[in-house]
Amino acid sequence: MANNRHPEPEKAYKNMDFIKSPDARPIRILSEYLEPMQRFKDQKIYDTIVFYGSARTKNPEDAKKMLQEVEAKVEKAGGKPDPVLQEELDDAVNQVFLSRYYQDAVDLARRMTEWSKSLDSIYRFVICSGGGPGMMEAANKGAIDAKGKSIGLNISLPFEQTSNPFITPDLNFDFHYFFMRKFWFVYLAKALIIFPGGFGTLDELFELLTLVQTKKVTKRLPIVIYGSEYWDQIINIDNMVKYGVISKEDRELVQYCDTVDEAFNYLKDELTQIYLEGE
Repeated sequence: MANNRHPEPEKAYKNMDFIKSPDARPIRILSEYLEPMQRFKDQKIYDTIVFYGSARTKNPEDAKKMLQEVEAKVEKAGGKPDPVLQEELDDAVNQVFLSRYYQDAVDLARRMTEWSKSLDSIYRFVICSGGGPGMMEAANKGAIDAKGKSIGLNISLPFEQTSNPFITPDLNFDFHYFFMRKFWFVYLAKALIIFPGGFGTLDELFELLTLVQTKKVTKRLPIVIYGSEYWDQIINIDNMVKYGVISKEDRELVQYCDTVDEAFNYLKDELTQIYLEGE
């Protein structure tokens, strides 16, 4: 007698064509909320210090090497670079300027991690970055140099963004949705440091300030803008106050710092007062 049984149907959650379809978008969004939550819980991560900054910033050694190579080209051209070579030279000079912030981020993340490890409770104030190269790599490197845990909240992009090698493997995430990634930046954060960066860094900074200003984020959240020599050329918060588009109180939402010592002491004092003595 012939077997007329039909093959067993595939369960919906195993149907990848469905899972990747527009109709299943709510499931994918929920996954980027629940799966990180489970991993943070398993790793006993309850609060973080978030570092923002450009993915394009080079470490000091690579930046200096880049400048030397371009200077050699200029010398070969008789010291008179054409417009293309001049642009290359200007970029190399700027990379050397920005590379000092890379090293500062390494040092600050290392010191914050060493301080965190000295507390009675383990895994407090774990360093978190966007998981990519540049300033994000610097933050993760500093945490690993101090033998601490290191979080990377990566995002899939067509260019630029690949995971750096200084992220604790179980805390290396790859998000599809920017807004879910931003949620996890802020949800666990107890402090944030904004190093020099571009559109992405500005987007993260101003969304964060908006959330705090409008009381959508109600916890006390120290926010450091690091590197006034750079940021004073990019944004002018004092002029926002002058023209009345923000209040004087809003100016106090951020603290400018220019040295690792200054940023470390400010963050340690604020976190101690708000989250350690307060507890």
